[in-house]
Amino acid sequence: MSLFWRIFLLNAAVLVAAGALLLLGPITVSAPVVLTEALILVGGITLMLGANALLLRLGLAPLQRVTRAMTTIDLLSPGPRPEVAGEGEVAALIETFNSMLDRLEAERATSSARALWAQEAERKRVAQELHDEVGQTLTAVLLELKRVTNHAPEPLREELGQVQEITRGSLDEIRRIARRLRPGVLEELGLVSALTALTTETPTPKGLTVRRHMEKDLPELGEEAELVVYRIAQEAFTNTVRHSRATLLELSLRRGPGVVRLRVRDDGRGIGDAPEGAGLRGMRERALLIGAALTLGTGAAGGTDVRLDVPVRNGSA
Repeated sequence: MSLFWRIFLLNAAVLVAAGALLLLGPITVSAPVVLTEALILVGGITLMLGANALLLRLGLAPLQRVTRAMTTIDLLSPGPRPEVAGEGEVAALIETFNSMLDRLEAERATSSARALWAQEAERKRVAQELHDEVGQTLTAVLLELKRVTNHAPEPLREELGQVQEITRGSLDEIRRIARRLRPGVLEELGLVSALTALTTETPTPKGLTVRRHMEKDLPELGEEAELVVYRIAQEAFTNTVRHSRATLLELSLRRGPGVVRLRVRDDGRGIGDAPEGAGLRGMRERALLIGAALTLGTGAAGGTDVRLDVPVRNGSA
C-alpha cells in the first residue's frame, strides 16, 4: 500500500468513526447550540485530531529515523544503517537510502585511495630526488670545500670551516625531510623501528618528554596497513609537537583482541572546539582505507588521545 493511501485511509477511518458516533450516539445539536453540546463537539473534534495525529506519527516514524540519519551521517565515520521498517513506499525509501550510502562510501573510498596512493607515490619521487640529486650535490660541495680549505691560507680556513658546517647541516636537514617524505626504515626494518625513528629524529620543543611503549612481537599487518599506521602516528606526533604545548607525549603500539592498537596521547591543550582540518580528515580517510577504527578524543588528564585499531588479517593473529 502506498503512503498516499495509508494516510488517506487513516484519516477516513477517523472521520467515519466520528460520523458513526454522531449518527448512532445520543448526541444532538440544537439551534442555537447550547454550552453542553458545544463542549461535547469540541471534545470530540479534539479526540479525533489526537487520534489522527497519533496514527500519522506511527505511520511516519520510519521517515523520521531516516531524516535523523541524513542530518548526522558522516562518510568518514560509517555507522549503522537505518533499520528498514514500515511498508510500501516507506520501506522502499529506507532501502534506497541505505543503498545510496553504501554506494557513496564505496566511491569515496575508491577515490580517496587513488588520491592518497598518488600522494605517496609523489612523496617517494620527491624524496628520491632530494636524496639522489640535492643530497649528492651537497655532498660534492662538502668534498670540494674540504679540498679548498686544505689549500686555503690560514685566515680563510675558519670561514671556510663555517661554510662547511652550514652545508653539512643543510645536508642533514634534507636527509631528514627525505626520510619524513618516504621512511625507508619502514620498508627495511618494519613498523616498530620506523616509529622509534620518528620519535627520536623529530625535533621536539624544550620541556616535552616522549615515552614509547611498543611490543615487538606483533602480527603482520601488510605493507599498506603499516604505512597507514605510520602516517597517522606521524600526523598525531607532529600535531602534538607543533601545537599542543604538552609536557608529556606517549606513543604506544600494542596487540589487542583481533587488532593492533596505535595510541598517541598528550597532556596539552587538546582539540577543543577547533574545526577539523585537513590533517585530521586525512587521518580518518587513511583509516578507512584499511578498515581501521580511528578515535579522536580527550584523555583522562586532558590533552588529545588518538587511537587506531587495525584489524589483524586472518592467519596473522
